[in-house]
Amino acid sequence: MQRLTGFFDHLMRRYLPDPFVLAVMLTLLAFILGILFTQHTPAEMIQFWGDSIWKLLTFTMQMVLVLVTGYVLAVAPIVHRFLEKTSNLARSPGQGIVLVTLVSFVACWINWGFGLIVGALFAKHMARAQPATDYRLLIASAYSGFLIWHGGLSGSVPLTIATEHHFMSDMMGVIHSSETIFAHFNLVILGLLLVVMPLLNWLMMRGLDKTVTVDPERLAEPLVTEPRVIDSPARRLEHSRLLALLPGLMGLAYLWMYFSSHGANLTLDIVNFFFLTLGLILHGHAGRFLDAVTQGVKGAGGIIIQFPLYAGIMGMMMSSGMGAGISEWFVSIASADSFPLLTFLSAGLLNMFIPSGGGQWAIQAPIMIPAAIELGVEPAKAAMAIAWGDAWTNMIQPFWALPALAVAGLQARDIMGFCIMHLLVSGVIIGGVFYLSFL
Repeated sequence: MQRLTGFFDHLMRRYLPDPFVLAVMLTLLAFILGILFTQHTPAEMIQFWGDSIWKLLTFTMQMVLVLVTGYVLAVAPIVHRFLEKTSNLARSPGQGIVLVTLVSFVACWINWGFGLIVGALFAKHMARAQPATDYRLLIASAYSGFLIWHGGLSGSVPLTIATEHHFMSDMMGVIHSSETIFAHFNLVILGLLLVVMPLLNWLMMRGLDKTVTVDPERLAEPLVTEPRVIDSPARRLEHSRLLALLPGLMGLAYLWMYFSSHGANLTLDIVNFFFLTLGLILHGHAGRFLDAVTQGVKGAGGIIIQFPLYAGIMGMMMSSGMGAGISEWFVSIASADSFPLLTFLSAGLLNMFIPSGGGQWAIQAPIMIPAAIELGVEPAKAAMAIAWGDAWTNMIQPFWALPALAVAGLQARDIMGFCIMHLLVSGVIIGGVFYLSFL
């Protein structure tokens, strides 16, 4: 374990470029592959790229707000103290690693956006509570929880196919979550990962030949203090508790009405709304709330500039037919027994270029679902194979790690050596369950 972890850590720290550079390299790779393996010209590939580069603007803003509002909520004094108190439950670095992994897994199962931020923030608190723990591994352990998001309550594929009139409903019908999220095979995968991944992170900690720690003082969240002087009517308005409390109470009223009518359906917008509402209430007034927003925005640069590049990559993969071509090749070599495993692997490969569950489903569903029906494979299981493949290679796709890295103050190369281990072990577990469950 020590030699393997050390090898991947050295490899990533030395050769993995900044996520922005990686996004540029993937853009060029998709561009070249589109020219070589499809009938499209360079001009057409550039057109596909340019037409798509702004198609993730809504999602980009949602992710920025996940980061900023999550940070604002976390630095509110009462939340700060709660996370700090919970982190003190760990009595050793090993217990800290395991606790961070478990908290992140549960949070990401509930909602992936919530889990990404809560996991990273809790890892920072754990680094203060257990300063002898490797900080890189703490953040990697928090990110490992993201592995299960597509098998959880916010998984875009299972939620989509459970919706009336989804675009594949004529072929596969509406599939209830009891056949996907709460299906036996999905629960087996979740259970195995919940046991194995904390153990893996603990073993990697035991196998480290060098522990990289951070001064706890550097990790302290800069809590906003009250101004010394409020010397004008404008200042009084900025620090009026009533003006923060009223929109906060309106937000709580809306959330009550939303959950009363929609049940526990946590969308990304609702998570952001929840963070925003509680942030306003817990900070007490607009002045302190806006100071916390200013602090949180500092880490959002990577998201803002890189997500449009991935939108362009997605556009080239979809419009050129490359994404469909990859799926069709996997279908051509599949049998009824191997189909779920090969679907899982094909989704993992496509996720490197199309790190969007919804976008990937749009490409693969029209190819994989008819093939599954023809081979006698249940559409729900084929859909979940796509979902798990999408989630699996997130472990080595820095796109999704950006919010957690921004919170942690680390670079992708700092954690990717550990994440390769997550990829290898989880791939055996997930792929094995899909293969064995269809024999």
